[in-house]
Amino acid sequence: MSEDKALKAIEVLEKYFKGSQKAKAPLSKIKKLIAGEDISTSVSAGEFPTPDEIHETGKKAFALFSDGACRGNPGPGAWGAMGQNQAGDVLFESSGIEMSTTNNRMELQGGLEALKNIEEYLAGDTKETEIWLYSDSKYLVNGLIDWVPGWKKRGWKKADKKTPENLDLWQQLDEKRCQWGQYLKLRWVKGHSGHPQNERCDQLANEALDQTLGS
Repeated sequence: MSEDKALKAIEVLEKYFKGSQKAKAPLSKIKKLIAGEDISTSVSAGEFPTPDEIHETGKKAFALFSDGACRGNPGPGAWGAMGQNQAGDVLFESSGIEMSTTNNRMELQGGLEALKNIEEYLAGDTKETEIWLYSDSKYLVNGLIDWVPGWKKRGWKKADKKTPENLDLWQQLDEKRCQWGQYLKLRWVKGHSGHPQNERCDQLANEALDQTLGS
């Protein structure tokens, strides 16, 4: 098949699958292959289809994902994070390790680092830009939505007047949420259930641990 015929075939498929983001990424990859272009970004986009809700928002939006891991609790731990645009392009992947920490701290740190990374990527251009942060940690998601507002009202104290655990990270996350306001959306996803971006963040965290501690 000639290049022209192959491209026309792809155009027909694009019209057929119009509106399907999951089909868009691999079709774009095939077009680039035919044209002899670099497909490294398209490969990432095809492997990690973005959630439908960031396409339905009607605004410029980015999807962030984070996870934490700990070997011993407390013990050595790590976090992993990644971010994508609406086209599915992977904008960043990052990870970090602490030698003495807890699983909850690494979950919070992963979410915080994801937000820092997207701020750096956008270089302050955040006007009417939605950020969707996905995590398998109910501690992170429920904490920011339900617990932090009450803690703040009580001067960063829990109902029993004790200081919340991991207060330093909660306050940093709250600062980020206040910066984004209504444009920051938080979503819980089930961990270890085949969610591609969540699995990737888990992989990033565990690779960081393996590289430091030895696999």
